[in-house]
Amino acid sequence: MANYTMHMLVCSGTGCKSAESDLITANLEKYVAEANMTDEVQVLKTGCFGFCEKGPVVKILPDNTFYVQVTPDDAEEIVNEHIIKGRKVERLLFVDPKTEKMVSDSKKMDFYKKQLRIALRNCGLIDPDNIDEYIARDGYHALGMALTEMTPQDVIKVVKDSGLRGRGGGGFPTGLKWEIASKNDADQKYVVCNADEGDPGAFMDRSILEGDPHSVVEAMAICGYSMGATIGKVYIRAEYPLAIKRLEKAIEDAREYGLLGKDIMGTGFDFDIELTFGAGAFVCGEETALIHSMEGERGEPTTKPPFPAESGYWGKPTNVNNVETFANVPVILLKGADWFSSIGSEKSKGTKVFALAGKINNVGLIEVPMGTTLREVIYDIGGGIKDGKKFKAVQTGGPSGGCLTVDDLDTPIDYENLIAKGSMMGSGGMIVMDEDDCMPAVAKFYLEFTEEESCGKCTPCRVGTKRLSELLELITDGKGKMEHLDELKRLSRVIKDTALCGLGQTAPNPVLSTMEAFWDEYIAHIKDGRCPAGQCTNLLQYIISEAKCVGCTACVRVCPTNAITGTVKKPHVIDQAKCIKCGACYDKCKFEAISKQ
Repeated sequence: MANYTMHMLVCSGTGCKSAESDLITANLEKYVAEANMTDEVQVLKTGCFGFCEKGPVVKILPDNTFYVQVTPDDAEEIVNEHIIKGRKVERLLFVDPKTEKMVSDSKKMDFYKKQLRIALRNCGLIDPDNIDEYIARDGYHALGMALTEMTPQDVIKVVKDSGLRGRGGGGFPTGLKWEIASKNDADQKYVVCNADEGDPGAFMDRSILEGDPHSVVEAMAICGYSMGATIGKVYIRAEYPLAIKRLEKAIEDAREYGLLGKDIMGTGFDFDIELTFGAGAFVCGEETALIHSMEGERGEPTTKPPFPAESGYWGKPTNVNNVETFANVPVILLKGADWFSSIGSEKSKGTKVFALAGKINNVGLIEVPMGTTLREVIYDIGGGIKDGKKFKAVQTGGPSGGCLTVDDLDTPIDYENLIAKGSMMGSGGMIVMDEDDCMPAVAKFYLEFTEEESCGKCTPCRVGTKRLSELLELITDGKGKMEHLDELKRLSRVIKDTALCGLGQTAPNPVLSTMEAFWDEYIAHIKDGRCPAGQCTNLLQYIISEAKCVGCTACVRVCPTNAITGTVKKPHVIDQAKCIKCGACYDKCKFEAISKQ
């Protein structure tokens, strides 16, 4: 066996693979081989490092050098300079936008400083296709401990005492859920992993499965032992081919090692895992809709009770947790309930993984202790707003959440605080908006999504979301009336009170939260006939400043409707009746003489 003195870790998550990280890996291996250093230097594909904005990423160990935005053509220079000559390739190092200084060590980067990676503990550190690497980091130790040293009730107690709550959005206590399922006797029980991640901009569960699939496999087996289940089912959307491939490999390897299947570790406990593929329906994130889809029925929710823990898959007791929830379980058993419960806030223990996206400098996957403030996430970890723009709002909880404003930046992030602010944790999507975003249009975007994703079973959601979407379209098209605002509020409350499942009950959140925080924007669209952010096309006017226009005629040449007139070296004018608001003139003007109003 080679005695490596240096490791080159290459991100091979979906994002970096799309930017040719596989070719980067192949080129690094090629140049390491040409240098006759294959016994000293290991090139390794890993899961997501989280710093997606700067991918593809290559990390060199043991000095922890962090190279960003690497291309396949950079591989030769990295090997020649860093590996052979011991000199860092400075042009590939991260430059801190605040200090404009290069940072070579990821531990000294603001993006990572305030993170605490529990669910993501192995992502970016191990080869997800190599079970031995997972085992080397205490993998399957928790399962062995549970099977040989603990009773099922002991396992449940540890999970209950830890304070772990469901990371899929509802926040229900995980240990209590397991306990309920364990107390319902049946000839067969099921453990279900919800990997049907459907929020726009969310990629938490996908990244865990791509970077550390064995953590979920191990946790599902532990759950099965605690509640008396012998079959695990992973419901994963078919649009996640890489996650599926790595999860299938993990299951196959675990079986080969005797960690799944019959008589696990010689303890007499049987447990195996199967995959079921979803077609990408957002409503199937709701556990009863998910179970119906697994049974071959339409993915529609049903009223509760009975809860799945009582009557779930094929009418048998079923426990449903999402990927992130399961990923926390093995380390909780190893380090203890007290350790986990010491992290986070009073009622929300541990950490939470967020997909930080939108108008933010450091887009990526992050994990922070519960109770971390929005300000810390957006400005310290996220690096602030792109292009020096002003922060306007952040949407947490995906289409089911609400928009939080500058007044909420010091809010500690946990289940109760976000709900109190009119939003929610959700599965962990966090989309940041700046001064150029129109809030009625943002609400319309989310309502169009929930309208499309509604299963149609209940009238409040099926019809109500469509009516909300239509009202918002009237407002953003400049056809809104003041009475429409009352209709939006009234209809939103009716939907929240009467919809069958969480999709419908939370669908009005983006409407209510934006109306609460940005009422003046709604008024401007209706009374003034203008969009303050300059985003709603029907309300836009492109105006040429007489003082700034030099008469270069560049705008005239690109206007498709001949709406701009004027002579050379004299200020030009836009005929608003002919203007189709395409923005070509605005983009072409080099003198900032054209403004959107």
